[in-house]
Amino acid sequence: MNVYKPGKIRNIALLGHSGSGKTTLAETMLFESGTIKRRGTINDGNTVSDFHPVEKDKLKSVFTSFLHLDWRGHKINIIDTPGTADYISEVIPSLQVAGNALFVLDAEHGVEVGTEVLWNYARNLNIPSIIVVNKVDSPNSNFQNTVDQARERFGREVVVVQYPYGEGEEFNTIIDVLKMTMYEFPEGGGKPDKLPIPDSQRARAELLHNELIEAIAENDEMLMDLYFEKGTLGEFEMVDGLKSAMKNGQIFPLFCTSAEKNMGTGRVMGFIDTVVPAPVDEKPAVLMDGKELPMDSEAKSAIFLFKNVYEDHVGELMYFKVYSGFVKTGLDMINSKTANTSRLGTLFMTQGNKRTEISEFQCGDIGAVVKLKDCHANETLHEKGFDVELPPIIYPEPNIRAAIRNVKTGDEEKLGTALNQLHKENPALHVDHNQELKQLIISGQGEEHLAIVKYMLTNRFKVEVELYEPRIPYRETITKPVKATYKHKKQTGGAGQYAEVYLFVEPWYEGIPDPPEMSVRDRQLIELPWGGKLEFLNCIVGGVIDNRFMPAILKGVMDKMENGPLSNCRVRDVRVAVYDGSMHSVDSNEAAFKTAGLMAFKKAFLDASPQLLEPIYDVDIAVPSDFMGDVLGDLSTRRGQILGMDADGNVQKIKAKIPLAELNKYATHLKSMTQGRATHSLAFSGYASVPRDIQEKVMKETLDLEEA
Repeated sequence: MNVYKPGKIRNIALLGHSGSGKTTLAETMLFESGTIKRRGTINDGNTVSDFHPVEKDKLKSVFTSFLHLDWRGHKINIIDTPGTADYISEVIPSLQVAGNALFVLDAEHGVEVGTEVLWNYARNLNIPSIIVVNKVDSPNSNFQNTVDQARERFGREVVVVQYPYGEGEEFNTIIDVLKMTMYEFPEGGGKPDKLPIPDSQRARAELLHNELIEAIAENDEMLMDLYFEKGTLGEFEMVDGLKSAMKNGQIFPLFCTSAEKNMGTGRVMGFIDTVVPAPVDEKPAVLMDGKELPMDSEAKSAIFLFKNVYEDHVGELMYFKVYSGFVKTGLDMINSKTANTSRLGTLFMTQGNKRTEISEFQCGDIGAVVKLKDCHANETLHEKGFDVELPPIIYPEPNIRAAIRNVKTGDEEKLGTALNQLHKENPALHVDHNQELKQLIISGQGEEHLAIVKYMLTNRFKVEVELYEPRIPYRETITKPVKATYKHKKQTGGAGQYAEVYLFVEPWYEGIPDPPEMSVRDRQLIELPWGGKLEFLNCIVGGVIDNRFMPAILKGVMDKMENGPLSNCRVRDVRVAVYDGSMHSVDSNEAAFKTAGLMAFKKAFLDASPQLLEPIYDVDIAVPSDFMGDVLGDLSTRRGQILGMDADGNVQKIKAKIPLAELNKYATHLKSMTQGRATHSLAFSGYASVPRDIQEKVMKETLDLEEA
């Protein structure tokens, strides 16, 4: 297997809405390059990239696949990504390491929501991008409408390089305005005939040709002078200008294809190997310390681990990109995070689920390695004496959560192990063994994401599970000061138990004055692990309770605060003063005072106008204007508080605060309400009082559970 020099490598991620034809395009590229002898199809379930059983069941990509081909002496690494928003965490690491993006648009449906989301990610990373309008052979293809949408959504930097001469089922011809040539394809696709542009298309082709020249020239002062001098630019001058403009994100070239008919794919690959930036042409990576790491094949080696998967009969396979130098099997490298040394095992190039051993990978290339001990995705490995660390991939916060439990008793440990493995493979899956709620909670990017987790647990790990609605982590507090007493007296033969405690309990707030008519001998201000504070005061006078029993009283109070009287949820922001009591010289002990403290606190709490608090989330929603009214109306039914609205073109951005109790499956509902075109993100804001009717409902549910 060839080892490619950095200048001969191209990395590109295929991006686009689900169903736009990314996997079919990848399959056709492999076929057209001679990498495979026969093209598979989605419906037949035999494409190179969609090889997982769940992908064959769903007839779409769920996981990222890594492919490669040779096109005229250049190695093109293709990363085929899923287009459903629920699988965005599969796309982000691929996009970050690819360095280039190829967006696939459906000529019938135009720019769809999945593409818009991914486009924004690419722009935030300043990644050079090209656009391919696919399916121009569709009966309802509308190429010009798709171009207009692309320019409206992505900007005037979208420039047409090709357009179809005729659309629909009879499509077989493409006019290229960079080369000013017409490509006519045979019935089965493949290599086209190069023909002159017909007179009927000459005016349109020249107009688009001039638009392309102007777009190139306006981004390069030298080319602009040349353009003014000659009135045009030659093909090689245009290519050089395109390279520079693409690298700087100033031009997004647009092509057209029918991937299914194998028409136009070769020209796209030709553009990739001649114009799309090679890794050595990319802007240097910025390290954690702010310094830059240029792509230098002569420097010491550094790789970034960006994805790991588990494969039967192989074990853990770790994908990496070489950012400096080169790597080969047996090379010792240091983990910048742990400082541990790891030796690289067998190196592979992957073609879907097939692997080919390779002796080394040069700077800029993407590969995989097995048996890499104590290493995880998002870590940098480097040679000794070359201390560099690349920044980690930032995954989006979850927007949906569910409680999960095993159906079969005894599978608890097996389920925990399986979920931890799935989290390693997909860090956007959050797993929380929530002690407060006494539930195992998983959080992800949408209902379909969680459904895939369930599928993997059932089919890969053989753990049958069910998902159900998680509890809400309410908080409890009080609204007025009260006094309470409790006497614990128990005689069981021999030594008994005796403790009497008087408590003054009141709401705590910053700057609260000391209790009136009480002398504070000692105070503790405790930062509670679950948020809020407890201030505990020793106001005992005359030694009616020994100091040695104070920790036991505090322990009793804390135990009840962890399982509040209203909802068994945690209590916050209270002050407890022990101001009187009594003890027995023989029967008093720590256990007795712990019980007395707990019961006195419970009694006081219930008399102090207790208040239930609920978690509130900041919700940012991006929604097309057409659906604005529906989204706002829905927010009002969820007790949402609108904080502000801003327009960004045709997209409205809403900021709101919504209780967590109203957000169950909101991601799914928002997609349904907006035809999948709205997106949202969540961030915890704080706690607020719940309405009285909801408090009573929660208290009743808690009582019912205790009695059950």
